[in-house]
Order: sequence, then structure tokens, then C-alpha cells
Amino acid sequence: MSDEKTEKAAEWTDLCALGDVPANGGGKFVGLKTAALAVFRLDAEKLQVLDDTCPHAGGSLASGYVSQGVVYCPWHAWPFKICSGECPDNPSIKVKVYPVRVVDGRVQAQV
Repeated sequence: MSDEKTEKAAEWTDLCALGDVPANGGGKFVGLKTAALAVFRLDAEKLQVLDDTCPHAGGSLASGYVSQGVVYCPWHAWPFKICSGECPDNPSIKVKVYPVRVVDGRVQAQV
């Protein structure tokens, strides 16, 4: 018998076209009914999706500065590792990271 929570967790949500995600390290904001997300391209093949909202004061991480796999909130420069969502200065502070895939040129995440 399948569990409804497991089925919901397995659903993939279409976010944007792969071409909409900046190749130069910037983020792409995606607003859903249930979440605000930031999509980043770490290299030509690797994408990452995380919560867009900085837990400090609510800045949009998709608008932040990206350097060496870390995004800096545009409001107060709080850093977050794009691959894990952890704040390097305080690993107990995190933003949620979501599984991501590309299907037929579209970025999808399990939200």
C-alpha cells in the first residue's frame, strides 16, 4: 500500500526552461503557490534548487551574488552554500535544498 506523503514527495514540479537559468552563476527566481525558489546553474551540467528566502531578513537569494558555489544574500550578504543550503559561518542555519532534474529542456524539482 502506498503512503500519500511518499507519493506527494515523489512529484516533480516544472519550474522553468533550462535556458532561463543564468549560466554565469546568477540565480533564477521561481514563484509557486506553495514556495519561492531560487534555481542556480553550478556548471554546464549541474543545477541546484533551494528556498529563495534568506532566513535572516527575507532577501531573495536568486538576486544574490554567487562566488565559488556560495550565494550571498543581496540584503546583508549572509552566505549559503548552493549545494547544501548551509550557511558556512553557522552550519545550523540552512535554507532547504530540493532534488532537481532536467527533462526535455525543462528544470523540475521535488517541492
